[in-house]
Amino acid sequence: MAIPSTRATLKQYCLRNLGKPVIDINVDDDQVEDRIDEALQYFAQYHSDGIERMYLKYKVTADDVTRLTKNKSYNVDEKGTVAENIELEDETNNNIDSKAGTGDLIQQDGAAILTEDSTLVRTAYEENQNYLVIPDAVISVINIFPLSDRANMNMFDVRYQLRLNDLYDFSSTSIVHYQMTMQHLDFLDHVLVGEKPIRFNQLSNRLYIDQDWSNDISADEYIIIECYRKLDPTTHSDIYDDLYLKRYTTTLIKRQWGQNLSKFSGTAMLGGVTLNGPELFSTAISEQEKLEEEIRSNYEEPAHFQQG
Repeated sequence: MAIPSTRATLKQYCLRNLGKPVIDINVDDDQVEDRIDEALQYFAQYHSDGIERMYLKYKVTADDVTRLTKNKSYNVDEKGTVAENIELEDETNNNIDSKAGTGDLIQQDGAAILTEDSTLVRTAYEENQNYLVIPDAVISVINIFPLSDRANMNMFDVRYQLRLNDLYDFSSTSIVHYQMTMQHLDFLDHVLVGEKPIRFNQLSNRLYIDQDWSNDISADEYIIIECYRKLDPTTHSDIYDDLYLKRYTTTLIKRQWGQNLSKFSGTAMLGGVTLNGPELFSTAISEQEKLEEEIRSNYEEPAHFQQG
């Protein structure tokens, strides 16, 4: 038996599973490629073997600090779709500009008439640029590690004093006291400082880190990002031989086959053969629902924070 190790061999495996070359599979090659793409995308999104947990290390540059501390400014104009009237306070049109912005106005019987393309309201906004661009393969971001280096402690730091006074010799001092103290310090840090809020969207590939970039981090410091990324089948070719992926891809092609034949339902072919596309389509839909329920129940990772 040929074991699928490439996209092409997976395609041939699924077609043979449906009956090729004994019977004709009435599905175009482009349609087969589309169904393979759909299956790979679904596999990476929901199957635990289609992703891997990893840590990205990013070194902050001076340009990053400059960009991340500045806001992007832009204006939003409200356009009139029909002519509207705005009452004037007096004949000198003193209040027109404040109400109508830069629109073209025509005074008529003590009222300002806005033309179709006139601007009703112009509003100025500022938008933060405190984001990092994440690789396309990343599908979810779980956490970022503290940006400050706890190892760099000065002599006035309580952790430095604790080690200096109490732990100069582990053989004469119990480490239990040290562990309890460190846990207490971590708890205080969590309550008083808190974690850096993060926001991630998979489609924009942007990871927003809501913090004071001018004070909380400096150039040449590192940000460690804990995330999940989908595996690339061209690199990890064993994906093509995954039992679930083979079954799911075959079902999607079968669904496409039934959908193609549905328009010829009831048509008598040579030899008295009658096409039954709706039944084939219905069977494929039922199989697809069972497979999707199986992956969500048995193979899906728990929901992660900031999944895109």
